[in-house]
Amino acid sequence: MIKQTSKREVFEEIAKQVAQGDLMFPTGAQVALNLRRALDDPECHILTAAKLIQAEPLLSARVIEISNSVAFNRSGREITDVHVAVSLLGFTTIRSLAMALVTRQMAGQSKTREHQEVVDRLWEHSAHVASLARAIARHVTHVDQETALFAGIIHEIGGFYMLSRSEEYPGLLEDDFSEWLEGGEVAVGRQVLIRLKVPQSVLAMMESFWDGFLAMPPVTLADTLLLAEELATVPSPLHRVDSKSPGSELRASIEMVIGEETLTLILAEAAEEIESLTRALKF
Repeated sequence: MIKQTSKREVFEEIAKQVAQGDLMFPTGAQVALNLRRALDDPECHILTAAKLIQAEPLLSARVIEISNSVAFNRSGREITDVHVAVSLLGFTTIRSLAMALVTRQMAGQSKTREHQEVVDRLWEHSAHVASLARAIARHVTHVDQETALFAGIIHEIGGFYMLSRSEEYPGLLEDDFSEWLEGGEVAVGRQVLIRLKVPQSVLAMMESFWDGFLAMPPVTLADTLLLAEELATVPSPLHRVDSKSPGSELRASIEMVIGEETLTLILAEAAEEIESLTRALKF
């Protein structure tokens, strides 16, 4: 069993292995990653993309669902065809959905109830933060909405990879995750994102996110993600949870900057969109 004092060494070892190219993906995540790489090809035609998506039933279902969400389908006309859905959503959003599938399946098949509960809660948190980040980008920070969605999807990717290795290190899920937050999250997360070849701009944003400094008023992509993380009503199982309501102190600060009425209006207007996107992102 891992002693609490040695967890840091485990996290450092995992990060070192990833940095050396030893990135072990579960089969499902590897299939999703291959799909994402195909979609990243600038020569990939929309018809080819649709065929690739149709070959992955889980992603296909989510593409249809998200194309019918309030966030993307204001007309209310039901979409049932993947080709039409891809045309509506665009490649940027489709790539984000493919990365969502990679992220969720990275944790692999759960061998224990404890592992499954942590994975499920972490993904629910990630989906909520991603949805909220997109809404905050539109209403508050005015950064690119789809990049904000992507950032929310991947912001806990190191945690998912760490969970995929927990069977090799009995006791890794015991006690709290203080040592994960004190170094493992950044060390593992950084190396996983590098190996996945996420854009350098997104990696730089994640470095700012890990620094944890939220500017007031929030203006950057990192600010957008930090704000979404703090205001999310679904906490991460890997993070400490305050006895206070989530985001209460931050909300008070935001209210001082933009006004309580404005913040309430923004959150109320975005609520339906957040709900629909969160539901669609639950792989």
